[in-house]
Amino acid sequence: GGAATMAPPASEQGVGAEEERLFRGIRRASEVLSAGLLEREVEVKLLLLAALTGEHLLLLGPPGTAKSELARRLSKVCHGTYFERLLTRFSVPEELFGPLSMKGLEEDRYQRQIEGYLPTAQVAFVDEIFKANSAILNALLTLLNERLFDNGADRIEVPLLCMVGASNELPESEELDALYDRFLIRRTVQQVSSNGLRDLALLASSGSTSRAFGTDEAPLSLEDFLGCRTKAVEAVAVPDRVVDLLVGLREYLQDKCEPPVYVSDRRFTKCVTLLQVAAYANGAREVNEYDCLLLQFVLGQRAEDGDKVLDYVLDNISADPGILQNELTLLGLFGRACRVLRSDHHHGGSQELVAECRALVSELEGRYAAFANALEHGFPLLRGSVWYSHQQVASAVDYIAPPMKENLKKIHALKEEANMVLLCLEDAFSQEGASPTHQQDMGEVLEKLLPKRLKQYEKGINNAAAA
Repeated sequence: GGAATMAPPASEQGVGAEEERLFRGIRRASEVLSAGLLEREVEVKLLLLAALTGEHLLLLGPPGTAKSELARRLSKVCHGTYFERLLTRFSVPEELFGPLSMKGLEEDRYQRQIEGYLPTAQVAFVDEIFKANSAILNALLTLLNERLFDNGADRIEVPLLCMVGASNELPESEELDALYDRFLIRRTVQQVSSNGLRDLALLASSGSTSRAFGTDEAPLSLEDFLGCRTKAVEAVAVPDRVVDLLVGLREYLQDKCEPPVYVSDRRFTKCVTLLQVAAYANGAREVNEYDCLLLQFVLGQRAEDGDKVLDYVLDNISADPGILQNELTLLGLFGRACRVLRSDHHHGGSQELVAECRALVSELEGRYAAFANALEHGFPLLRGSVWYSHQQVASAVDYIAPPMKENLKKIHALKEEANMVLLCLEDAFSQEGASPTHQQDMGEVLEKLLPKRLKQYEKGINNAAAA
């Protein structure tokens, strides 16, 4: 139901000390990483989410937009070993994976000296990642996906937590598509907006843009990053509401979008894990539909696809497909109530019908409370989330609040109708041995109370008879 997904943020829930510490740690890490950077709040949060999920982040955009700076800062905040390289078309495997061991060659072993190179790094930044040639590509794909590296005859596990890849453009060739798919989170980085240029000039004049970043703070430990995904998968449930949204979103992207947006099974399953981590970091026990706004950075193939994902999720939140389902249930119950009340003998299935009506009323009350709570308190789940910037929250609220207000009226009306059906049924069958005449009177009352539903019901009967 809708009510269950409307939980307050971590600070108000009865969550454990561990989750509370993680929630505060992410907030603080986000502030530390953002210090002295302009308009990079979204990128910083995605970087933290990627690292906590054990996934990789791709930053697309022009040079000089602080892409490498972000990765460098992450390694200092999580206190992990760091590796950085700029690739060209002529880059050789030695640049990423280390030089061949001379001693090994003397002993007829083809091995690399990997210390200080990518196979020993916990955080890595590779610029111009799509310049990778086929000599580098195979080893890189295995390393990114399976966290394994073949060093000669030995296959070793690598400690890589998160790689940040950067590029000015999307990959051109098919062999690079596999590399592109290894980056679960993708973000297009824009230059500082014209509004922010004045602040950028002030930052530069104070020398803070050229100062090397350093911090003694450790708001999150390396163990927090390494263990978060496993804890999240164990602790966080994915309710039907969110599963339905994910399934609908994939169908929409692949079957209804032009051009279609392909979502691989691997990416789809990884989305679920990412949402569990996002919810866990918020101190929640289940994923909610607002967490799904993060999918705009996960499910698009091209930059403009992110907007399609975002619009779909926002529409789903504000319209809640469950409302239509409730209306269809109400129509079915109304029809059955009319049949039972019109019949001239005491009906055996009446108690079951009453129970179903009560269940519908209760579900509508839950949905109404969830919508009313969101509107009245300014969307606490959205504002309380550690993952969204103020700007993202403001634009999401502007988009969903007006249709949500309309749907609140719709839910209220459905609730009134369901209550009328319930009251008529309860009245008709409340007394032992109530006369069939009393039943039929209540049937007439119900039909007069809900003339619109009666028309729909009779139209349905006529259509069925015609068919």
